[in-house]
Amino acid sequence: MDIPGLEGDSLRAELQGSVATLTMNRPMQHNALSRELRRNLTTALRAARTDDRVRVVILTGAGERSFSVGADFTELAAGMLTPDEVGVTTPLMQAFAALGKPTIAAVNGFAVTGGFELALNCGIILASRNAQFADTHSRVGVMSSLGLTQNLLRAIGPVRTRYLSLTGRYIDAATARDWGLVVDVFDQADLLPKARAIASDIVAGHEGVIADMERSIRFGNAHTLEAGLAFEEPLARASLINFNFAAFASEGEKVKRRGRDGLRRPSEDTGNTTAERS
Repeated sequence: MDIPGLEGDSLRAELQGSVATLTMNRPMQHNALSRELRRNLTTALRAARTDDRVRVVILTGAGERSFSVGADFTELAAGMLTPDEVGVTTPLMQAFAALGKPTIAAVNGFAVTGGFELALNCGIILASRNAQFADTHSRVGVMSSLGLTQNLLRAIGPVRTRYLSLTGRYIDAATARDWGLVVDVFDQADLLPKARAIASDIVAGHEGVIADMERSIRFGNAHTLEAGLAFEEPLARASLINFNFAAFASEGEKVKRRGRDGLRRPSEDTGNTTAERS
């Protein structure tokens, strides 16, 4: 995937079909978020937004040790992270908010502090068995800057958010799954293929409805139930107005058959069946 404006080699971008995979490529530095990498992520997300070929974006880290450990301490020591580079108004946060397409974080190894924040900005989080999650802002002595407290709160509730953010403790992938933070856990070698399989299922859906669902979920996550329902209603009405009932009558049985097939083989796209978890 050729993206004009990328600097250096801190980010790799690959397009397979309609799925773009962005790989943070600083494995020797645990994929720490250098200024260059932050700029490259912003550029890539903006490119994905305007590229009609891209339906889903996967974000992962190079190597097996880390998804990302957050800020680059070498740059911090050099004073290269300034107050105007943090918060929801930063280009990176705005690029995530404006993307308007489903995102999957494939967390391989450590997702710590700023790396944890990146994962939380994605709509779906998958993890390798060796993945660990932590918010160490309180230990470092600087407030989260990419929405961690708010996104984590909405993902796992206030009690567990306080536990993680105030203590700086780590949780493993199994705990993250049990808490509802992670959808599922896979062997390291299977993580990216499983992420792409889930992305393919998303791509198989109706493009317009998928986009409206993504918008509605993100809106509802930041507003009250009443506001979310009011946001959803006109989308539903427009969808029905444009719905091709005649085509569904002829294709509907195929759709239902695909759904039944999916119910019969849940273990193909997940690392653990219901029986294994009980």
